[in-house]
Amino acid sequence: MSRAPKRLTLARSGRLGRIARPGSRPKRPPGRIRQLAEAVLLLAGGVGLLLALMRLPGRLDTLLLVSNAIANLIAGLSKLGLGLLQLLGVLLLVGVVLVALAFLAGGLIRLTRALLRPRPRTAPPQQKTKPLQAKS
Repeated sequence: MSRAPKRLTLARSGRLGRIARPGSRPKRPPGRIRQLAEAVLLLAGGVGLLLALMRLPGRLDTLLLVSNAIANLIAGLSKLGLGLLQLLGVLLLVGVVLVALAFLAGGLIRLTRALLRPRPRTAPPQQKTKPLQAKS
């Protein structure tokens, strides 16, 4: 009972790459009537949206809307810039505090080392010896 090993095949694009399944038929392009109906629906939707947009300025002051939007955008950007500047200031202060703490720690460590270091012992004076001269 030996089975044939299944091979891995890569799908290719294009007509040659399509895998025909049993019982399936190739897809037919849409008919002319369906294409015409889709085109008419798309055109009607586009015309309807444009007519609605043309009636909009009568009910809404468009210039006021645009100017308010720009003013809000500028105010938001200025608040964002101010917030970033304040955050940068806080980070700068934190950095200065960390440097100050490092200075304090280093100073305390050096102070304790200086105070706790044993006194150097006085060594007895050494005798001077003459260097050996080679006999010639």
